[in-house]
Amino acid sequence: MIVLKSELGILGDEDGKKLPCTIEIDNDEIYISDADGELFSYNRKDPQSLKIQKAIFHEKETLIENCLFGVDINPNSVNICRLRLWIELLKNAYYTDEGELQTLPNIDINIKCGNSLISKFALNDSLKNAFKSKEITFSVEDYKQAVKDYKTTNSKTKKREIEDIISTIKNNLKSSLDNKEKEKVSKALGEYQNEEQRQNNLIAFGERIKKAEKDKLKKLKQKAEEAKKQKEEILNNIIYRNAFEWRFEFPEVLDNEGNFTGFDVIIGNPPYIQLQKMGEASDALQKLGYETFVRTGDIYSLFYELGYKLLKEKGLLTFITSNKWMRAAYGESLRKFFTDKTNPEILIDFGGTQIFDTATVDTNILMFSRDKNRQQTLACIVKEKELKNLSDYFRQNNENVSFVSFESWVILSEIEQSIKAKIETVGVPLSSWDINIYRGILTGYNDAFIIDGKKKDELIAEDPKSAEIIRPLLRGRDIKRYSYEFADLYLITTFPSLKIDIEQYPSVKQHLISFGYHRLEQSGAKGSRKKTSNQWFETQDSIGYWEDFFRHKIVWKRIGSILRFSFDRSGSLALDSTCFAVGNHIKYLVAILNSKFGKYLMKESPKTGTGDLLISVQAIEPLLIPIPNSQDLKNIEDLMDMILNDNSISIENCEFQINQIIYSQIGLTKDEIDFIESQ
Repeated sequence: MIVLKSELGILGDEDGKKLPCTIEIDNDEIYISDADGELFSYNRKDPQSLKIQKAIFHEKETLIENCLFGVDINPNSVNICRLRLWIELLKNAYYTDEGELQTLPNIDINIKCGNSLISKFALNDSLKNAFKSKEITFSVEDYKQAVKDYKTTNSKTKKREIEDIISTIKNNLKSSLDNKEKEKVSKALGEYQNEEQRQNNLIAFGERIKKAEKDKLKKLKQKAEEAKKQKEEILNNIIYRNAFEWRFEFPEVLDNEGNFTGFDVIIGNPPYIQLQKMGEASDALQKLGYETFVRTGDIYSLFYELGYKLLKEKGLLTFITSNKWMRAAYGESLRKFFTDKTNPEILIDFGGTQIFDTATVDTNILMFSRDKNRQQTLACIVKEKELKNLSDYFRQNNENVSFVSFESWVILSEIEQSIKAKIETVGVPLSSWDINIYRGILTGYNDAFIIDGKKKDELIAEDPKSAEIIRPLLRGRDIKRYSYEFADLYLITTFPSLKIDIEQYPSVKQHLISFGYHRLEQSGAKGSRKKTSNQWFETQDSIGYWEDFFRHKIVWKRIGSILRFSFDRSGSLALDSTCFAVGNHIKYLVAILNSKFGKYLMKESPKTGTGDLLISVQAIEPLLIPIPNSQDLKNIEDLMDMILNDNSISIENCEFQINQIIYSQIGLTKDEIDFIESQ
């Protein structure tokens, strides 16, 4: 703000005269140059130097006292923040005419400790009557003045007096709102009791109670119980002890009637914590009614929603958070919230570029306003490993993108948007094809269930019947493009869905029991497998789809840096490090998924923390694949037969022809084809 005022020529001294200096910012530090271009250094004996130092100090003081407010749940973070603000003021402290160093204001009241996500009182709870009650002898203006006086007083006695006034006002406001909640409970209970008494009187006079009346009484009872339960929850739940009352903690954002008006700007870096790992705290947050709450999601979603509520109309919020919400399933509710409630103005996705030295999470910056969604978001993906100037990079690389739904948010250039539109016109999600897609087999203990060829032969030699439940196995690492490399590994197929009697297979039973009954049992006990209803010798997953393994299928590695889709007709099983699909047009789909077009489709698939693609069932089902006409289908399947069966042919030539058929199906231009092939 100080630099902006300097650039606009409105930064003046205490007499309103323009300061004879230029001010620039670099790496969050301001640098002042005097009229001669020399770097400014404060000299208390130089009147001109004093004017500059004094003006900068009071500009900072005004901003910090009246414009900056913060909340953090960690007391240490609060103290560090307060200290940094004082240090910022000290950089431009000056000596007064009395030779004393200018006193620093009491800015600690602007930075507070509390759980900002949890409040006992809603932002729209009225304080109008509270300030008119007998208990409260102060007005909103008195409250605001007390806070203002606190910041400027130098007297410890006066400071304590003001603290007592502020404490009294806040306690009275809490009591007033508490009484309102008690009245809410009393009203609900009274309505129920009155209706119950009315119906009892009717019964006493031989009247018959109608079903609608009984239903009404039942609903009134439920309403009274819920109101009482909610009140007890607030009083007794430990999480509310650190609740932060936005409703009245900052009087600067209250109007003269005590209504919450909201903040102009909110910035932050919320914590990244999975809600399902927060235990009872997660349960409490869910009860608060956050519409972005998803138990598998992250707590920063709730901070976005809270930030929106704290903004005034057309106010701006900017957060830096994990970018997982843009594509992950748990981010659906947050994406819907953004599109329905906000106007996303700027989105910067850092992708794999690490912003924080101590955090390996992929991040983004989102700025939205509390306004109607104008569907005009300036967005870019940062592809540089090191950025000298983010603002310059954004100006040079941003695209105008429209985010209008809760589907994955993907930042696309103009040519990418054109390709996307054409794919959406002819493509059909794989979930709508006549195919079934599965994850591979999860045993819960691979060491026991996976055996090599030598052990297989030993078990069959001891008991030939064992061959019935031992099948060849493919792992993720065995999968290649179009084919696979069999590693001579086999799986003991004691699937729960087969209801096998292990006593019929003595050699297999002996092999499994050698790993220890306790280790294999599915009780959830320490040292055992996950708790299920399955027996100790069975795999962890039921595998009700086991017969599909014997059909022609696509098999692919579920996590990896290289996309590889194999066509299997051997009936091999597949481990949970893979996924597989069966159904119609399998050869055609193997060709598409291995093509450059397939690679392009999956470039925005979810990624692991190390940057590997996560091609799960959920990730592949939405892929839009064009349904071929009969001639294109025949041509691609013929090319696939050549790749699979003729070692003398050029796979590159076959792939080139496959790519050309796909591009023709979609109707891509030469520039669009070149773009896809450059990725």
